Amino acid sequence: MNRQLPLRQRIRKAIVILAFLSFPITMNFLSPYVIIDGAMNGILNGSAVMFGLMFVSSLFLGRAWCGWVCPGSGMQEIVEPLNNRPVNGRKIDWIKWAIWVPWISLIVWLAIRADGYSSVNLLHLTESGASVDEPVKYITYYTVIGLFIGLAVFAGRRAGCHTICWMAPFMMIGRWMRNRFAWPSLRLAADASACADCKKCTSNCPMSLDVNGMVQIGKMENAECILCGTCVDNCSKNAIRYAFSSGK
Repeated sequence: MNRQLPLRQRIRKAIVILAFLSFPITMNFLSPYVIIDGAMNGILNGSAVMFGLMFVSSLFLGRAWCGWVCPGSGMQEIVEPLNNRPVNGRKIDWIKWAIWVPWISLIVWLAIRADGYSSVNLLHLTESGASVDEPVKYITYYTVIGLFIGLAVFAGRRAGCHTICWMAPFMMIGRWMRNRFAWPSLRLAADASACADCKKCTSNCPMSLDVNGMVQIGKMENAECILCGTCVDNCSKNAIRYAFSSGK
């Protein structure tokens, strides 16, 4: 039986789909290659600034970017009806780190070779203001889309977030720092006594997390949580909520 999504989730999905539709403009500002080219030439560019902003935002908002703004989110949620099977994050979450560590190491090495960043050009390789502004760039554009959508279709819910996303580690590190220093930030909080143990929060989680298990132990922290609020908005007992707190 089809059930209408809660209003907040309809708004969230509309935002991430709009982010996806805007990807031909924004792609270079989220590009793993543009930041490499910038480091090689000593140019602080738009993608470097965006990745920096993701890290800073995660200190106070966790991985809310992933749930509410990321175009990769929109790509995968569009095809979710084709394969809504949960993925086993424990088996595949390491893949993105295996990509991120060599990539970020290369960026640092290239920046050092270039004697650091000597200039700032936020539109580096995006001088027209649009990322996809000539035929050859469509190859990159469709390759990225194909990877994220292909993984979601063949492997399951948001498989791209678990495996190939080069942006998530910036926010996961920021979130770890936030938890270590325990300063107030956006989090999930739960009241186990209100839980009806229906497990809808787990079955509906876009990141295939055992949300019900987290509720039962009263610990709503998971590095893969994207604060999308799906569990919040689908809990009929209001056992899960958003909170801005230190987490203590």
